[in-house]
Amino acid sequence: METKYMVMGVVILFGGAIAGIFTTKTPGWGKYTTCLLVLVLCLFVGTLALSLGKLEAPQFANLLFAVAGYAGGLVTAKEQ
Repeated sequence: METKYMVMGVVILFGGAIAGIFTTKTPGWGKYTTCLLVLVLCLFVGTLALSLGKLEAPQFANLLFAVAGYAGGLVTAKEQ
C-alpha cells in the first residue's frame, strides 16, 4: 500500500512540473526548453523506477549526477 502512495506522489509531483513547463514557456521550441523537458522526464522515469523498487539507490544517484552535469553544462555553455 505504501508503494501505491509513493507512485501517486511521484506522478502528481512530476505531472505538476511538466504542466508548469508548458504553461510558462514562451512560444517555440528552443534548446533550453527541449533540454529541460528531457531532464524532467529522465528524472520522472528514474524516480518512478526507484519508488517501484526497479532501481537501486546508487544507480539513482548516478542518474542525479548525470542530470546535474548535463544541466550545468547547458547553463554554462558558450554560444558559438
